[in-house]
Amino acid sequence: MAITAAEVKKLRETTGAGMMDCKKALTATEGDMDKAVEWLREKGLATAQKKASRVAAEGLCKVLVSEDAKKAVVVEVNAETDFVAKNEKFQGYVAQVAEQAMETEAPNVEAFLAETWKFDTTKTVNEALAGQIAVIGENMNIRRFAKVNEENGFVAPYTHMGGKIGVLVDVETDVVNDAVKEMANNVAMQVAAMKPVYVSTDDVSEEYKQKELAILVAQAKNDPKNASKPDNIIEKMVTGRLNKELKEVCLLQQEYVKAENKENVGQYVASVAKANGAKITIKSFVRFETGEGIEKREENFAEEVAKQMNQ
Repeated sequence: MAITAAEVKKLRETTGAGMMDCKKALTATEGDMDKAVEWLREKGLATAQKKASRVAAEGLCKVLVSEDAKKAVVVEVNAETDFVAKNEKFQGYVAQVAEQAMETEAPNVEAFLAETWKFDTTKTVNEALAGQIAVIGENMNIRRFAKVNEENGFVAPYTHMGGKIGVLVDVETDVVNDAVKEMANNVAMQVAAMKPVYVSTDDVSEEYKQKELAILVAQAKNDPKNASKPDNIIEKMVTGRLNKELKEVCLLQQEYVKAENKENVGQYVASVAKANGAKITIKSFVRFETGEGIEKREENFAEEVAKQMNQ
């Protein structure tokens, strides 16, 4: 039987479950609203949706690398509290998500959630997530994943602060030995610590450079100290400032944090390549930090208690 949009809307308003989940429930129960509500509750979806308004900004980043180190994935799974993030059950679930992500062909999280869950093929990834929410009792979210493949070299993983930060570095090289692996690990640590945005200044678009330059010029002209300076002097001055900014956001141009001298990361990689007779290119990197960009809700417990007492 055909399920109408109005029926889906009604079920969604009743349970708070997602639109696609409501449609599945009505289809499975042949349009019976009461049975559809039960279906959603059995799947844990209605319960999960009640928790969906809570901010999930804690959690874990998990990296997983194939045995030959040519394929790797990093995932971020969020929970509401750091306490749950340290829970073994949650950590085990995140490890399963990473395994699923390693094999997925899904182009994005939405498609990933719709896949069959490899650890229980009667469920989708989203339904398995809902089940975990019901068991653990906190809102949870599979926020993102990224895969890296490198046939002509290897992928170097790094996890920092027990999974608060997860990094993958794509290393193209014709020599793979302990020295090159150590170099790759050091570069991954650099990515974790220094938050680069680009691999190299060569990757920064001319459009971005011109936009930043225009902003810096405007800032300089608005500074009373530069009121008497001609435009060509201001442009030279801010060009130097732009180059300095680019060095801070481009991995290979960053000062190498473990260096005893002033060498940058690119020079460090080149020195290791030379010492080992290798051709090494850092092609790309992925850096996930748990909860970055998520606005955490500030809880005022005294205010909350006062509200409850006044009700």
